[in-house]
Amino acid sequence: MHILVDADSCHGIIKEILYRAADRTGTRMTLVADRPLTVPESSYIKRVQVSPGLNAADTRIIALTQPGDLVITDDIPLASAAVGKGCLVLNQRGEMLREENIAERLSARDFMTELRESGIDTGGPAPLSQKNRQSFANQLDRLLVQQAVVKR
Repeated sequence: MHILVDADSCHGIIKEILYRAADRTGTRMTLVADRPLTVPESSYIKRVQVSPGLNAADTRIIALTQPGDLVITDDIPLASAAVGKGCLVLNQRGEMLREENIAERLSARDFMTELRESGIDTGGPAPLSQKNRQSFANQLDRLLVQQAVVKR
């Protein structure tokens, strides 16, 4: 399993959880962003900087994925494309996005976009809570343990 991170919008605390997990389990991880990133020195962690542009990081992430990889993103269209390629997708709140729920998420995203475009203030997402961080860390650990069992 290769972990690919949509790093442009990834919270620092989530990156820290990912860094520790990659080093602890020996899992390859690539962070993709359209701006410079600082990552810890590790033989498992690498960064890829893409040119600024609409969906440039998303396009690179999809190009790098293989079935069975894990994509970390809150971007629903990117999640949908990754699920379509046979990847696992985990958002920063610890929710798995799968074939069973991605169409619903896309529909809700599109509906909220329509509301905003018509001038309705929909607010933004709630701040990332301690419960969200814990849920993310727990789900990530479950996935990495499952991967370790598969490797044996």
